[in-house]
Amino acid sequence: MWSFIVRRVLIIIPMMFIISILCFAITELQPGDFLTQYLDNPRISAEQIEYMRHRYGLDKPAYERYFMWIGNILTKGDFGYSFAFERPVGDLIWERMGWTVIIALLTMIFQWILAVPMGIFSALHPYSIGDYSLTVLGFVGLSIPDFFLALLFMIFMLNIGSTNIGGLFSPQFIGAPWSFAKFWDLLGHLWMPLVVVGLGGLAGLMRVMRGNMLDVVGSPYITALRAHGLDEKTVRRHAIKNALNPMVSIAGAELPNVFSGTIIIAIVLNIPTMGPFFYSALLNHDQYLVMTFLMFIALITQIANLFADIALAMLDPRIRMN
Repeated sequence: MWSFIVRRVLIIIPMMFIISILCFAITELQPGDFLTQYLDNPRISAEQIEYMRHRYGLDKPAYERYFMWIGNILTKGDFGYSFAFERPVGDLIWERMGWTVIIALLTMIFQWILAVPMGIFSALHPYSIGDYSLTVLGFVGLSIPDFFLALLFMIFMLNIGSTNIGGLFSPQFIGAPWSFAKFWDLLGHLWMPLVVVGLGGLAGLMRVMRGNMLDVVGSPYITALRAHGLDEKTVRRHAIKNALNPMVSIAGAELPNVFSGTIIIAIVLNIPTMGPFFYSALLNHDQYLVMTFLMFIALITQIANLFADIALAMLDPRIRMN
């Protein structure tokens, strides 16, 4: 088991190196740079722009800037400097990455807690009223855009007189020390982004779980278990365990989907995550901030896939041999 984990960890190192090259290359493909937006500004002279270009190192060749960036990360933990915010990128990332990760993980927990039992129920009661109802719910969840669902929730909350709309805290708790009242206020705001972001993924996971469960229940393996006289509860337990294998394998891939799904939602609901920050950095050609955010997403995805592989190996020991 440990050799299996070590192999998976070692794979992350070359993968992150390749991803760093891709992130740098993609940002370089953008037309212009951070200073392009100042070219038409009459208050800034060409000499000032040239001075700023030299100050930020934008006059150096692309390969030299890449090796300086990756070298500073490896030797100093320095992820570069944000041109727009004039602050170290690492500080800006850590300020918002915490809420981004928390909301993403809570969204995934919300999805899985509901999707797995709903999928199992649909598979064990195929073509029943409950199955059709959950299927309709799933299609509705897949078809409604996240930002439109967020707007519907906001209109609904306004109509019932609620003030827990937008952001993560009410004005009186912003900057206040943590207390039970502040935590309760957070829960009152947090449920909306979790439901809005999680509903689309919930519907898809439920359909996948239903399909897996139907395949397993109809397999010769389950028929053989029944033929050996095992009770139905034990047979279902074995069926659920085997149906979960494909679900666990896609769990790691779900995390980047949740991250990308929070970008527009965070703008609509005014949530202090990396989504609006990343969007602003793209518009401003804030190169190092964009690259570092993409690298963090890639690293979190790699770690999520690692945990998914470990969980899958624990569920199915045959995987440890590969």
